[in-house]
Amino acid sequence: MKFAMMGSGGVGGYFGGRLAAAGHDVAFIARGPHLDAIKSGGLHIESGLGDIRIHPATASADPASVGAVDYVVFAVKLWDTETAGAAMSPLMGPETTVVSLQNGVECDDMLARFIGRERLIGGIAQIAASIARPGVIHHLGTMQGIKIGEYGGASSARLSALADALDGAGVDTEISGDVERTIWEKFVFLVGLSATTTLMRTTIGPIREDAKKRAFLYDAIAEAVAVGRARGVKLAADAAEERLAFADGLPFDMTSSMHHDLDRGNRLELDWLSGAVVRFGSELSIPTPRN
Repeated sequence: MKFAMMGSGGVGGYFGGRLAAAGHDVAFIARGPHLDAIKSGGLHIESGLGDIRIHPATASADPASVGAVDYVVFAVKLWDTETAGAAMSPLMGPETTVVSLQNGVECDDMLARFIGRERLIGGIAQIAASIARPGVIHHLGTMQGIKIGEYGGASSARLSALADALDGAGVDTEISGDVERTIWEKFVFLVGLSATTTLMRTTIGPIREDAKKRAFLYDAIAEAVAVGRARGVKLAADAAEERLAFADGLPFDMTSSMHHDLDRGNRLELDWLSGAVVRFGSELSIPTPRN
């Protein structure tokens, strides 16, 4: 099966590496020193589940050099969605399917403008991984899951084939019957995690163990839940409490990709996370002071 990882950082690099190690034809779309390192020395994954080296690795900055693939895993930063979406057409064959593993809840609507909604299946990634240095992905902990689903909840051959490929690569894979809700369940948690770890410059451990910081985390999540439910997403009444309990089970030193970006002086995804909650809240007359 042929894959293109549109974005080969923590998420795209890790899962693409797992797929390549399982024997799939994987092309890594990357840029800068990370691309140069992958082309010269391969892609390395450091993980408690076992290190991986993909060498040689197919890597390029130009999707046209890759050509049509079976699946595109779209994993660029949220601010790059439109630019990367517009550049994706050379990867599209008659049956190409695209799954976005980005952090926000507006990505698929944006991508649909470039490739058509019929190509899209919904998905989320559950992993703490980042570029440790060019050509090297560091995976923190052992959580490494993907949930995917057809919008509307139908089953399909393309969905089953992707799930089988991921499962065969050792990825914890689940098919969701309500992928919109699944995406929002991740989003509401990620809003809280990214807001608190970045604002407070620390990992999740000290936040959940301090009463005031924990309350801030809960409130940020609860605001996101409120706007999601007002938009018609079928989030449970206790979704905020459940997501806080989920935070309690994470590694003490886990943080968010936005916190990593702040430390490295990179652009932040703030406008598409807490910023989206604020925009939705304003449209729906729902207060969102924490966000």
